[in-house]
Amino acid sequence: MNVPRLVRRSAGKVFPVKAPPVMSMLVKGILALLGGASSLLACASALAADSPSGRAVLPRPDKVVIVIEENRAFKRIIGSGNAPYIDSLAARGALLTQSFAITHPSQPNYLALFSGSLHGVKDNTCPVTLSGDNLGSLLLHAGFGFAIYSESMPSPGFTGCEAGKYRRKHNPAVNWQGVNIPASSNLPFTSFPSDLSKLPTLSIVVPNDDNNMHDGIPPWNISRADIWLKDNIERYVQWAMKNNSLLILTFDEDDGSEGNRIATIFAGPMVKPGRYDRRTDHYGVLRTLLDLYGLPAAGLGAAATAEALTVIWQAPARRAP
Repeated sequence: MNVPRLVRRSAGKVFPVKAPPVMSMLVKGILALLGGASSLLACASALAADSPSGRAVLPRPDKVVIVIEENRAFKRIIGSGNAPYIDSLAARGALLTQSFAITHPSQPNYLALFSGSLHGVKDNTCPVTLSGDNLGSLLLHAGFGFAIYSESMPSPGFTGCEAGKYRRKHNPAVNWQGVNIPASSNLPFTSFPSDLSKLPTLSIVVPNDDNNMHDGIPPWNISRADIWLKDNIERYVQWAMKNNSLLILTFDEDDGSEGNRIATIFAGPMVKPGRYDRRTDHYGVLRTLLDLYGLPAAGLGAAATAEALTVIWQAPARRAP
């Protein structure tokens, strides 16, 4: 490293003057510190930008409610005329026009959205008992709240495969109950609080098979589910807009007509309304939820390498080192 030399001028001539040893050492030290700091900053920036595990820093909602509908392709819902309430949500929020499920049938898609993995499950076998981290367990471990509310489920902590129009295959959290999900987080929809401020940090709402578009013949079953959403979820949407909270509406899978393309909508005050055509799937939505709350993705299968949704927010997202 070159150290600047002192000079003296005399009669138009320049004569180098050797710097005192202390000054020379001081200058060398300063230059070394500056150079080292620049290198460290450049290295950190490169790692944050290039690492696939780098967490996106996203706006953090006070509450999130995720509603999961059943078995309908994007084209059957958005702009079809059969779901005017869902169309109104899409107009108020971020509509993901290239959102996809992972597979068929229902159950493995719920597992993918909840835990980042299919766990080898290829059908609607019941019961399934699983271990390992999941969205609910990570939230609870980090001190946040979590609950799943299933319509027509007869009692808290119910582990049966069906009851009336309730189906366990649509309730992913119960598969970890007694492992890292407490029975107190597995609730019937009748437990959904009237005082919305008492909701846990993140809730999943599972309508029953009469109200999630599963049973019945299109388009009337679509219209019935649309009305159910308006009657049961719109009050939360209105509250969320005033209370820094978020609604996510999605589907487990399509009906086999559109390559598993589904409607997914984010609505809340932190969301920038519009149509977004970047491809995503259940793993990308899960990764987004993890990043919203600063939760680790490393143990959650495909969510660990999935891209979070970073362009749908009012405030630009940034990347954490």
